[in-house]
Amino acid sequence: MYFTDRGIEELEDRRGAEQVALSWLAERLRDFVDEYPEAESTVDHLASWLARLDEDELPAGLRGDELPALLHQDELPAGLHETSPAGLDEGSPASID
Repeated sequence: MYFTDRGIEELEDRRGAEQVALSWLAERLRDFVDEYPEAESTVDHLASWLARLDEDELPAGLRGDELPALLHQDELPAGLHETSPAGLDEGSPASID
């Protein structure tokens, strides 16, 4: 399991049964970049990768097999290495507006 899988697992456990509009997800990604501007490039790569999943040819750097390298834990914003996503401490309830 990659380090980043912990956050993915938490997302799936807490919100996996929910359905959201992609416009909602785009807004949450913008909120995240506002909070962690140093992650802008990684979030942009992720958003482009998600937007183009159904295309036959993805641009270099956005192919599915290259995405884990883009999301390597060394590129995560400071403070997200030791805590759960959104800086929540373990056991804290998630607050999604």
